[in-house]
Amino acid sequence: MKPIAIFTTTGSLEEARRIARELVERRLAACAQISEIESFYRWQGAVQNEKEFRILIKTTAAQYAAVESAVRELHSYELPAIYSMPFEEAYGPYAKWIADESAGVQSTSAT
Repeated sequence: MKPIAIFTTTGSLEEARRIARELVERRLAACAQISEIESFYRWQGAVQNEKEFRILIKTTAAQYAAVESAVRELHSYELPAIYSMPFEEAYGPYAKWIADESAGVQSTSAT
């Protein structure tokens, strides 16, 4: 599985924490890191300057669509930024951990 980083931003730390926790609890991501940032952007014809919180989501390319869907479900923005970047290189055991921990919800029932 090819590890990727997916990025999104939120307007509050609480929302960033809620999204990050949900993605990890749903096993869509192995890890999500939150950083406070300052953003300048044009929205509805005006330049905006806001404090935001960036979430860096570590997952696999196979999980991109599921992560995007979950972020869209959980996000308050009308147009959330959701984009990914592949890992050019990654330490093998770390990449395996990402793949293992973001494999989706695993059944606990015996077959």
